[in-house]
Amino acid sequence: MTKAQITSPELLAASGDGEPVKPEKDRKFVEALSRGLDVLRAFSQGSVILGNQDISRLTGLPKPTVSRMTYTLTKLGYLSYNAQLEKYQLSSGVLALGYAYVSNLKVRQLAKPYMDEFARQTNMSVGLTCRDRLHMIYVENRLPPEASLLRMDIGLKLPMATTSAGRAYYCAISDKGRKVIDDAMEAKYGDAWPEKREGLERSMEDFKQYGFCLSLGEWDRNINSAGVPIHLQDGTIMALTCAAPSYLIPGEKLRDSIAHQLAMLASDIESLGV
Repeated sequence: MTKAQITSPELLAASGDGEPVKPEKDRKFVEALSRGLDVLRAFSQGSVILGNQDISRLTGLPKPTVSRMTYTLTKLGYLSYNAQLEKYQLSSGVLALGYAYVSNLKVRQLAKPYMDEFARQTNMSVGLTCRDRLHMIYVENRLPPEASLLRMDIGLKLPMATTSAGRAYYCAISDKGRKVIDDAMEAKYGDAWPEKREGLERSMEDFKQYGFCLSLGEWDRNINSAGVPIHLQDGTIMALTCAAPSYLIPGEKLRDSIAHQLAMLASDIESLGV
């Protein structure tokens, strides 16, 4: 993906995994800060403990640069160092930042009772997600009273291309924003991109016709889910989802009934003035 001139908020956030976004020749862009944040992001790609060589491979940054970044981030309390393994892991400084964001998210607080009631009525897990590059992240998840399945912890990341949350976000943004994401996904997925693109195009048709997106066993073969976008007053786009094991909620029931109810729930939440 080329670093094109980007101006709108939704494009400033759009990038392939591990690649910082910056306009070319932007004198305000701090390259060192961008690299430091990329080092922190490396820990969200599966492993909870990484060495400098691992981080260099994941980020594409030179190992000497990574060594300086991990040293600095450890001094600042965002990483901790395991001397025995000679590796790093995230420290409490990162947790404090994430908690501050989630705890002050107005839509999360106001939507909880609505999500709880929807979960109770449909016997489905109901989630609220925001975007991080080519993923969606749970900021809230509510379960029906008697269900213990599909407990999606806050902070869990989902791929944008194959989940109903990601597809709902993708369908709600501008054509220009989708083009940036398409370029990043093509670079990320390579030969697998045409199949991912087909699923996204199918979701666009569903969204235009019904106002929701589906993922029927495409992220996890045992899970069916629906997603709809939520537009906040500050211009932020989030996604509201419902999900359940496919043996409990068949795709037909989700498409014909529950997904339409989810779209109405999203409208109700937007009407709260969040």
